Amino acid sequence: MEIKFKLIEKDNMDVILPIFYELDSSIPEPVLKARLSEMINNGYECVGIYHEDELIGICGLWILIKYYVGRHLEPDNVYIKPEYRDQGIGKKLDTWLKGFALSQGCEAIELNCYINNEKGRNYWETNEYKPIGIHYQKKLDR
Repeated sequence: MEIKFKLIEKDNMDVILPIFYELDSSIPEPVLKARLSEMINNGYECVGIYHEDELIGICGLWILIKYYVGRHLEPDNVYIKPEYRDQGIGKKLDTWLKGFALSQGCEAIELNCYINNEKGRNYWETNEYKPIGIHYQKKLDR
């Protein structure tokens, strides 16, 4: 199966909204659109994963600089449609991510993975990503 990876142009980023909705259908579409717009304005990029001309997955991308790791790539909301999973696409994506990170002058790749996503954690750890902390969140009352 031929898989292609292509950065999605900022003015065409709405194509990822249906996949965002698959990730979390509890977020209303207008909220997703507003958040995506703000993300794009703050440096968000997204690589599309294509089989032929069909968008079958996405991986958001942030380039960040933190004192403890330096300039690094942060993949975000990695999603591959269920019917395309377990076919080696993740491994191809990881290779693409490494090449992209190096082309952007990054020293590392760092990501978050939900605690209850055992399959995801196993995938990342099998592919040489080391857990280094726990991501915490506190929702604020408005």
